[in-house]
Amino acid sequence: MSKFAMHAKFTAKPGERDALAAILLEAAADAEPVQECELYLVNLSVNEPDVIWVTEVWSHAEAHDASLALAATRAAIQRAMPLIAGVQPVQLTPVGGKGLVSAPPGE
Repeated sequence: MSKFAMHAKFTAKPGERDALAAILLEAAADAEPVQECELYLVNLSVNEPDVIWVTEVWSHAEAHDASLALAATRAAIQRAMPLIAGVQPVQLTPVGGKGLVSAPPGE
């Protein structure tokens, strides 16, 4: 089963970036005990004042999908929605690199 990764570009409504980042950091803390979540990184854009990038790596796509059904995740999404102007997700299949142990492509 292939690992699953996602980069998501969140554009906050003007003036709401820090509040949105705080909610995303709470989501990262909630993911701490979830063994299938290998990375949940929240980044502020240097050049775009309303943009936050989230990078996630999961042991498999089904684990990511299951996380969206958790009560804490649903509550965070509900709190975040009014702060979000747009989201652009990019789904990826990681194949390796520093800090990532993964099966070779095609396995």
